[in-house]
Amino acid sequence: MGAGRPRTSTNVSHLGRSAVTRHVPLHVTLRVVDGFPNLRARTPFRVIRAAFSGRRAGGVRIVHYSVQSNHVHLVVEAPSKPALARGMQALAIRIAKGLNRALGRKGRVFADRFHSRPLKTPLEVRRALVYVLNNYRKHADAKGPWLPLSFVDGYSSGPWFDGWDPEFVHAPSDKRAPHDPAPDLDPGVEAARSTLLTRLWRRHGLIRPVEVSEPRLKSSVSARK
Repeated sequence: MGAGRPRTSTNVSHLGRSAVTRHVPLHVTLRVVDGFPNLRARTPFRVIRAAFSGRRAGGVRIVHYSVQSNHVHLVVEAPSKPALARGMQALAIRIAKGLNRALGRKGRVFADRFHSRPLKTPLEVRRALVYVLNNYRKHADAKGPWLPLSFVDGYSSGPWFDGWDPEFVHAPSDKRAPHDPAPDLDPGVEAARSTLLTRLWRRHGLIRPVEVSEPRLKSSVSARK
């Protein structure tokens, strides 16, 4: 997908017959083409977050996100499948134009149509939030760097998330504030409206920043008992 109209994103990719309604949030993934500059550098991230804060198309609401080196995870709400397609197409165009302009390049930015998965139960929503907000830790566990227990990714909406387990976010072993590479920009997120995303997922417990690191999570929980 280049800076102009995407060739393949007019339809929802990989969504099949699943219904899209305002009551069911979705986990959406956008992946850039091979060889694209690291999205977690300061300039690309600022472009992406500014695009999140732009005009909403089709009624799509970006509620949570994380930006990784070559892909972007979103948790969104949309009223219908056509609205989701229009909204994601508009967002992808804004991001592509902004990145090409900021990086002085031309050509496609996104490798394919977006991938979208509806989150139909409170547990599915919670698992998606863990996956999206702790995604950098998931990659860091495999390749480094070693992250403190209370690390919250500044390249995500994590610093504005109100569902963290306070025992871990305020762990005494690490009082360093999360790094925000674009502190002067709007957070780029909107408040959730669906009950699944506002409160029902909390039935399964608040989220710990270390949650994808199972061995460290188990050892830290045991140490605090």
